[in-house]
Amino acid sequence: MTDWARLFVTYCQYGVSTVPGASGVEIYTLGDNLLHIGGPNQFTGFCGIHTGWIEARVRVLPGPPTETDVGWDAISEATLWSPSGRLSVIGLMGGTAEALTDVAVPRGLIRVRVHARDRLHETVRTDDDPPERHELHIWAVSEERPWRTVLADRKGRDPEQKPAKAAEWAMLSLVPRPSGRPAILPPLPPDPYEDDTGLSRVAVVRYRPTPVEAPVGVLPAGDLEVRLERVDGDILTWSWAAADEPIFPHPLATLPDDEASTVRLAFGPDGFTLRHETVLGRQAFALGLIWDHLLDTAGSYPWMETLREQATAATALVERNRRWQAERDAERWGGAPPSDRVRGLRSQAQSLARIDRPLLDRIDALPAARQREAACWAARRAMRVAGLEQIGWIADALADAEADRPLPRSFTEQHGAVAFKRLMSDPEVPHTTVPIRPDPKTFGTGDVTEMLQQSVAFPALIALADDDPLVAAVDAVYNAAIAHGDDRDRFLTDAHIALHEVISATHEG
Repeated sequence: MTDWARLFVTYCQYGVSTVPGASGVEIYTLGDNLLHIGGPNQFTGFCGIHTGWIEARVRVLPGPPTETDVGWDAISEATLWSPSGRLSVIGLMGGTAEALTDVAVPRGLIRVRVHARDRLHETVRTDDDPPERHELHIWAVSEERPWRTVLADRKGRDPEQKPAKAAEWAMLSLVPRPSGRPAILPPLPPDPYEDDTGLSRVAVVRYRPTPVEAPVGVLPAGDLEVRLERVDGDILTWSWAAADEPIFPHPLATLPDDEASTVRLAFGPDGFTLRHETVLGRQAFALGLIWDHLLDTAGSYPWMETLREQATAATALVERNRRWQAERDAERWGGAPPSDRVRGLRSQAQSLARIDRPLLDRIDALPAARQREAACWAARRAMRVAGLEQIGWIADALADAEADRPLPRSFTEQHGAVAFKRLMSDPEVPHTTVPIRPDPKTFGTGDVTEMLQQSVAFPALIALADDDPLVAAVDAVYNAAIAHGDDRDRFLTDAHIALHEVISATHEG
């Protein structure tokens, strides 16, 4: 048992939590005048004082109390899931006390009974009144049971209960959408407060004073479904499965629980009891809220409306992204995207597509041998327009390529860096320029740049060193086109004619 500790509260509230920062049901969904359940790991306690100090302490018991303590004005209790075996009592705006922070409690399911007295608002409190006190009694349990009022405060009034809203939250918590965290980022480290290693499965227990009908069949849950199948008159199996018709564009692939569990029904003179056995402890609270709704409102699935809204939004987002990608591809490729093979090339395919998309498609359609011929044809045209066709070592390399012989090592190693360096230092190489007009869609409206024609044309020859004939053809044709400067369109026309002849020869062959 901890000592009494002073805790600063605001808005008449404090929180009891076993997992810091855990989300859950909104306040004022389920509860009474002393506590409102907030999720599997937390609830909110209510004070009389709006803003100020109360006294609180925690008692951990070896088992359930045999009788109700006297001398308190209000007593209520709820079940919490404590995976770490720690519990804290914190003021709404962050008020803390060392004695109430990270209190050691049993791991797993625990029952927390809250006692309160002297809950007076500061407007009526006097110096003669004793301090407001709240005491928490805690013991281990193996069954998740609903919250309950043990002793009602006569001053309060019963708040409206919203079991359908709680059931909606519960099902959505069991079938969450995958995280949107980018795959490029490292995974987040595991939360030590969420580690339930070594904890046993538990039971969810619900009681009704009069007979009710338990649902049998399929419970829809978006991309997933729950199959409730009768084993005999009083025993059902609960199992998760993928829905036959998922509603999201990217359906869930992971089930909340891979193991089937057992639902036992007991009918007697005192009423009806449902025991949902061997469920995961972290899911017991949510399953309890779902059963509370199903037992009282047969055939109603309040979570489906939200799931359908989420699915509609997700589908719309996928469609927007598809249209955006299609527009982007059309801009990048000068039309509909080419074949997957072309899209995966590390080449000048996009650049060629932007100046002559049909020419790219024609090159892609050629057999490998014809692509190599097209590459050599383009390289020779590039060398000719740049005045390099008659330079001895360049002419020899071009002849080797046309004869299907390997190019010299200076052309094949380091992307032809040695050959390019020789080009720039060879006194026999002419020096002429051609205008380079940037694509305004890609580079903006930049000024025309004059480039050394020989340096622009030479990559068409180096392209012949590529082992992939498609890459060689694409790069050779593109660089040859750029080397023609303002005569580019004439070259492209000639290229179409040449490729048409190559294609015709292929068909004739």
